[in-house]
Amino acid sequence: MKAKRVKAARSLKKFSPQGGPIRPAAKLPVINPHAAGIDIGSVEHWVCVPEDAVLERESNVRAFGAFTRDLDQLVEWLQECGVKTVAMESTGVFWIALAQKLEAAGIEVVLVNAKHLKYVPGRKTDLKDCQWLQQLHSYGLLNGSFRPTQDICALRSLMRHRENLGHSAGRAVQHMQQALQQMNVHLHHAVSDLDGQTGLRIVDAILAGQRDPKKLVELRDEKCHKTTPEELEAALVGDWRAEHLFVLKQARETYQHLADQIQGCDREIERTLALVVIPEVTPPQEPAPKNPPGAEKPRKKKAFKPGKAGTGLQKDLGPELQRICGVDLTQIIGLNVLGVLIILSEIGLDMSRWRSVKAFCSWLGLCPGNKISGGKVLSSRTPPVVNRVAILLRAVAPAVGRSDTWLGSFHRRMRARLGPAGANTATARKLAVLIYHLLKYKEDYIDVDRLIYEEKLHRIRLSRVTKQAAELGYELVKRPMAG
Repeated sequence: MKAKRVKAARSLKKFSPQGGPIRPAAKLPVINPHAAGIDIGSVEHWVCVPEDAVLERESNVRAFGAFTRDLDQLVEWLQECGVKTVAMESTGVFWIALAQKLEAAGIEVVLVNAKHLKYVPGRKTDLKDCQWLQQLHSYGLLNGSFRPTQDICALRSLMRHRENLGHSAGRAVQHMQQALQQMNVHLHHAVSDLDGQTGLRIVDAILAGQRDPKKLVELRDEKCHKTTPEELEAALVGDWRAEHLFVLKQARETYQHLADQIQGCDREIERTLALVVIPEVTPPQEPAPKNPPGAEKPRKKKAFKPGKAGTGLQKDLGPELQRICGVDLTQIIGLNVLGVLIILSEIGLDMSRWRSVKAFCSWLGLCPGNKISGGKVLSSRTPPVVNRVAILLRAVAPAVGRSDTWLGSFHRRMRARLGPAGANTATARKLAVLIYHLLKYKEDYIDVDRLIYEEKLHRIRLSRVTKQAAELGYELVKRPMAG
């Protein structure tokens, strides 16, 4: 019994503020003397302020709840202690409400990646964690994560909500396909998209009571060429069971509800775009190169762009996006209006947040790794970064590779060297470089002639082979062309 009491007392001392603060470093200079550290939790937040910010007998560590009144008390206590900057870990979404209140109070918020502090030994309690954050932040050893301005954050929330609505609508389409398959109606095999005009018209007619395949085939759109009318008529013969028709009806209603929700979200996105503040950025002294490496002479040619089908937007927001960005990003190979919206909602408009284009590509996770030990490269794989912009650029890379453009030629060349995944990453990095330069320097995109690009690569390859032949004691002789 006595051993249990001693163990309990030690545990209480460990979690109490009087359990011993972290010893300050002897030689490190204090960069942020008015810094605080907050350990974020779903139920309570532990806060540590500098020791000289409180009275002698008071503790510099306090725990606050997660309710709104508790967050107000936390902010008031930090203001009383003279705190000007706060470091906190990006734990789920629990930090968002507190960060917004701190920013409204004029306190700088440094959002720290929890992965950077995960492997610190001996500091696994909430109390020690907030003390460690405060000490590291006071020495200026913490790097804040990227967080756009409030107007861009509002746009980002709407775009992510729209993405979730799209995923839910896709699941509703799958439920319709399953109900049709159980009735042995192969409509989803006879048309390209069940949620297209032909598919939805036929589904609505089936739910209205129409069972005659010939009548249903008459609802086929003129542009539907995947199957012949005879094949479509054969696909619309099935076992019309009541329970499967009920499932089909509810799935169709769910899809229509989600489609209406997406339209409402698009209208809210349009209103939010009108409130985006355009930053006044002074252009750099040295302009960015208009053409990518390997290009000599631009050619006036319409750039490859994916079709508007699939964007899902009810209104063309291209002019509005061009006004906000100062440049038409849809001219970049592979990007449409929806893609530009996703990029704008994730990275914002201020490219000065990254020190260079290389830092921007590294933030996206599109740069090779540099895992080196003992002078030997152990791995050069790209780091596992979950970034919606990088996911988008990798997704459009295969379509870019099928285009008759200089970037399509680059994708095909990288595919031969690195494989499909490596080519997608390399092409995504090229697109990221173009986006960075266009947003930073506000220059129009100029497409490059593919033949000029390939001719430049041919000269580089020929120069390299000639140099290797000279080192081996050979001389290259051009073979005359036949004919």
